Amino acid sequence: MDFNTLPPRLPDWRARLVTYLGTQAAAKFRPGVCDCGLFAAGAVEAMTGFDPAARWRGQYRTLAAGFALVQADGYADHAAVFAALYPAIAPALAQVGDIALLPGDAGSTALGVVQGSGVYCRQPGGMAVVSRLEITGAFSIC
Repeated sequence: MDFNTLPPRLPDWRARLVTYLGTQAAAKFRPGVCDCGLFAAGAVEAMTGFDPAARWRGQYRTLAAGFALVQADGYADHAAVFAALYPAIAPALAQVGDIALLPGDAGSTALGVVQGSGVYCRQPGGMAVVSRLEITGAFSIC
């Protein structure tokens, strides 16, 4: 599947995204259940009805195991899953609901959701909002 065959944003995507972000605010970080990749995929699902991480959701308990599953399916990492599905855009062009690439721990890449002047992201301590200036890449969720 590629971005030409993916479902577009639903007519009420903005309200659905806000509702999703609200439900995630108090969720605890748990690999395989609530981590940055699944958080971003959940936002896409809220806006479009398609979950790009459905195959891996609930299938791992550590981030290393999650990366191993994604790599076994031919992706370098969780960001590569989004790169295979959605068009890359310049960080300055990212709009509300687009997926942002952010610097993660120990040189890794984290995923977040653009929302206004910030980017919502999932960290081990919970939900965080970081500056758009931290975006290193982005994907347009058409």
